[in-house]
Amino acid sequence: MEYLRRRTPPEPEFHQAVTQVLDHVISTANETDTLREHAIIERLTEPDRMIAFRVTWEDDNGDVQVNRGYRIQFNSAIGPYKGGLRFHPSVNPSVLKFLAFEQTFKNALTGLPMGGGKGGADFDPKGRSDREIMRFCAAFMVELHRHIGPDTDVPAGDINVGPREIGYLFGSYRRITNEFEGALTGKGLTYGGSELRVEATGFGLLHFVCHMLGRANDALDGKTVAVSGAGNVATHAAEKAIEMGAKVITLSDSKGFIHDPDGVDKDKIDWVRRLKSRPGASLAAYADEFGAEWLEDGKPWCVPCDVALPCATQNELGLSDARQLLDNGCRLIAEGANMPLTKKALELVHDSRILLGPGKAANAGGVAVSGLEITQNQMRASRTRGDISSELHDIMKAIHDKCAEAGDGKDGYIDYSRGADIAAFRKLAKAMLAQGIS
Repeated sequence: MEYLRRRTPPEPEFHQAVTQVLDHVISTANETDTLREHAIIERLTEPDRMIAFRVTWEDDNGDVQVNRGYRIQFNSAIGPYKGGLRFHPSVNPSVLKFLAFEQTFKNALTGLPMGGGKGGADFDPKGRSDREIMRFCAAFMVELHRHIGPDTDVPAGDINVGPREIGYLFGSYRRITNEFEGALTGKGLTYGGSELRVEATGFGLLHFVCHMLGRANDALDGKTVAVSGAGNVATHAAEKAIEMGAKVITLSDSKGFIHDPDGVDKDKIDWVRRLKSRPGASLAAYADEFGAEWLEDGKPWCVPCDVALPCATQNELGLSDARQLLDNGCRLIAEGANMPLTKKALELVHDSRILLGPGKAANAGGVAVSGLEITQNQMRASRTRGDISSELHDIMKAIHDKCAEAGDGKDGYIDYSRGADIAAFRKLAKAMLAQGIS
């Protein structure tokens, strides 16, 4: 870590992600002289390349706007770079390096041939018209197209980059390159997209939770679940939890959270999706509509629950939040977001020995189905929703089993975070060693 800090400017999110992984894999990395001699750790924590570029576009008033775009191509030892694009004012090199580093390990766990990458821009689509978003996506792709392709780097969506934005980006890519190819995933079904891609991260999260509980001779049916967020991952995780017999009692946004003691149901989730599709809409309206409790500026972790699913953003669940969850009887936390627990919260949860599903494993369903979309595009074929659903379940079970095997402490407690990092590290290190020093 001292080596890394000397080489990089203050990048707190990236350093936090690397520290968490090194805590788990350092003993594995020291098992043989070969890994040290080939500097596997040093190479795994240095991106292959970091691309930054200007994005110039015109708003509806005819004013010229300037944003900054990025693509971090982190590691391609096991396949083309793969990872989402995020449009948000908080986007910066540290955030994207942390996400790309995590993505590298996550993709290794899926068993599919995908490397790790991440990208985006500091563009805020909130309050922007549809035409403005379309013009921004076109301007962004003018530079990005030089660095991506089906056998090089295959971006997807992330925060504020959904089906609409992917459509605009793909349309621009197709016009610029004169190629119709799978250079992006998350596309619409009419032009090469995959069934279940929108639902995959949230649904996959619940498959992972069920496998964790099953290994502990327990089940989700009848459990009370607290969910943070109200976006794609959160709402589909809530939907799947309800389908599996759980009672979901919270959702949240940047302004606060709702507590619905009667339980969120499918109709309420559909209502939330319609609400949040309107710019600036607050979940506070849910309380008025359904008679639930609205807690402004609060987090859902103060509400007693059996299972907690942080699905909003990184570092959303701090030490005091973790303490509240444990004091209120929470038995399992699974990360729908990437790195949603702070370092101190993680330490407390680990010391408590409750089950923790790390994001790089638990929320890998989205990228897994993206990997299946890549295969469909290369074959010029499509698959049914049932086929994709079955394969998603099998992939999430395989990820769970790899993490459980590598994280089994032989004392009855499975450290899934440690297991995920070790299983992914072993695969990445083996591939890197096989390809020489590069």
